[in-house]
Amino acid sequence: MAQKKLHVKKGDMVMLNKTITSAKSAGQDRENGYVGKVLKVFPDEDRIIVEGVNTRVFHEKPSRSNREGGRIEREAPIHVSNVNPIDSDGNPTRIGRKKVEDPETGKSRWVRYAKTTGEELDE
Repeated sequence: MAQKKLHVKKGDMVMLNKTITSAKSAGQDRENGYVGKVLKVFPDEDRIIVEGVNTRVFHEKPSRSNREGGRIEREAPIHVSNVNPIDSDGNPTRIGRKKVEDPETGKSRWVRYAKTTGEELDE
């Protein structure tokens, strides 16, 4: 089975959608169009972790890496449909995919591009 493709990748700058109806989706950050960086992507669950969004308090036992344990605040995953990538103008955009051919090697590959400006999001 081929890997599922999402419209965001790790390291992308994304903006939270303002039209989220579920209060569980992204917490209080959803109202102000928060912009953050994608830290981790879970393609099988259609979820991502965005820096500073949907922070939760986790209770951890003491371990070798965390000697004292205790309450640790971390980001929890949100659904990928709650975010849109940012284009070069700083506006949220939908994405499309197009095939681009490399002139030196003659091989082609799929790249993501912003629908608003037409620029490529992948390097």
